[in-house]
Amino acid sequence: MGTWDKKYIVTELVSEVGDAPWTPVFSDKEASRVVSLDDKVRDGAFYMETAWFWPGDWPAHKGEEGTVKEHTHDFPEAIGFIGTNPEDVNDLGGEVELWIDGKQNIIDKSFIAYFPAGTKHGPLRIKRVDRPIFHFTSGMSGKYT
Repeated sequence: MGTWDKKYIVTELVSEVGDAPWTPVFSDKEASRVVSLDDKVRDGAFYMETAWFWPGDWPAHKGEEGTVKEHTHDFPEAIGFIGTNPEDVNDLGGEVELWIDGKQNIIDKSFIAYFPAGTKHGPLRIKRVDRPIFHFTSGMSGKYT
């Protein structure tokens, strides 16, 4: 059994991302949040959220409930979607639609998107999930606002 210093190591989902009009809703069969971090979890920390998206035909039926709406932040933010194909780590195993500054991007490779403070981003939609996709989001703010 492992041991770790809980002052530095976070192993549980202990915080919810703040309510926002652009926050999507997913069932347990669609996605699972894993661990998160913000200044409520550890004093002085920036926010970070992690999740898995599970394979299935759910994206075709999800609609607006699964869409992150267009928004901005007053801090820089990075989001990532990482595929799980051990034969090709760049293969996303699905497809994500991400609008940045009003321009559509359709992405089928593992990626990180970086948004400087004030950059319009969204809508963001999961279009297809053929194999599990790992997702994270992080921002240089003590909480997601």
